[in-house]
Amino acid sequence: MPATPSQQGVDDVSERTQENRSEGQSPATKAGRRLAAQLAAQKAAEAKRRRQAWAGGLAGVAVMALLIGGFVWIDSKRDDKPSTASGANPSASAAAPDAPTAPPALQLPEGSDPALGTKPTVKAGTGELKKLTVTPMIKGTGPAVKKGQNITTNYVGVFYKDGKEFDSSWNAGQPVTFPIGVGQVIPGWDQGLVGVTVGSRVQLDIPGELAYSNDEAKAGGRPAGPLRFVVDVLAAQ
Repeated sequence: MPATPSQQGVDDVSERTQENRSEGQSPATKAGRRLAAQLAAQKAAEAKRRRQAWAGGLAGVAVMALLIGGFVWIDSKRDDKPSTASGANPSASAAAPDAPTAPPALQLPEGSDPALGTKPTVKAGTGELKKLTVTPMIKGTGPAVKKGQNITTNYVGVFYKDGKEFDSSWNAGQPVTFPIGVGQVIPGWDQGLVGVTVGSRVQLDIPGELAYSNDEAKAGGRPAGPLRFVVDVLAAQ
């Protein structure tokens, strides 16, 4: 049933009142909401910028830490490498301080036989040895050895009867120097080497009485009986 005029009027008034109320409150409410939304957006953006700045700072610190660590590692690697002086031979620096050194090269007389640079093989003698016997093996071209001179020699000594070696300057790696003809060596050397020319190799067959003795007790631990030496005369002065 249609509303009565009076009722219709009441309803119209009520609707207008609600519209007016709504129109009166809407602008303020919308402005407040927009302001609140803007403030919230600004706060959110500021928080995001702070997070990004914090993350960027941490990343920068991490990068710097990695770079510093890398430099330290490289320097430690450099420190681990052995340093050598300029022009130094790396292989020489590896040698131990107490390592044995090679003996100096043998200096042979000028114009001498190259065989003097090699240790001779000495064999046993034959028969009974009754006197000093000097047998030239290589004839040197230098001056003759004189009594009282200091001579430099290489030698091998063996027992005359069996050829067993008991002494050798070759084993020590260098020649020996001593005065000759003045009683500083056994009589067989004093007598047998005077007059031998420098650069010579001679064989000395020495009976026990001109060596250390035929009696082991008198020899005092040195080789007793007849001996054979092969001697290279390298210098005399």
